[in-house]
Amino acid sequence: MKIKLDRTVCDGFGKCAEHAPSVFSLDEWGYASLAGAPEVPAELEPRVRRAILDCPVDAIIERLGPPAAHSAPNADDLISAADDRVTAPAPLAPPA
Repeated sequence: MKIKLDRTVCDGFGKCAEHAPSVFSLDEWGYASLAGAPEVPAELEPRVRRAILDCPVDAIIERLGPPAAHSAPNADDLISAADDRVTAPAPLAPPA
């Protein structure tokens, strides 16, 4: 399990450090930070999952893995697709 802590979202409730003090530490104002690497040992996963669930501002997220290598289309593909959809307007009927 790998986690990310968004310190800009943390409001200093300290629930994470209560559940997993070896993973989360609190600064002098009560804001959380990771005590070590973002990789969580298997034996601490239940405690960290509880910390994730109990964080009132959702400042902790589980990272699921790297994104796919070519998951986003490049700009040339988007332009080509848009060009394929462009059609000429229908001609106007002559006035009666």
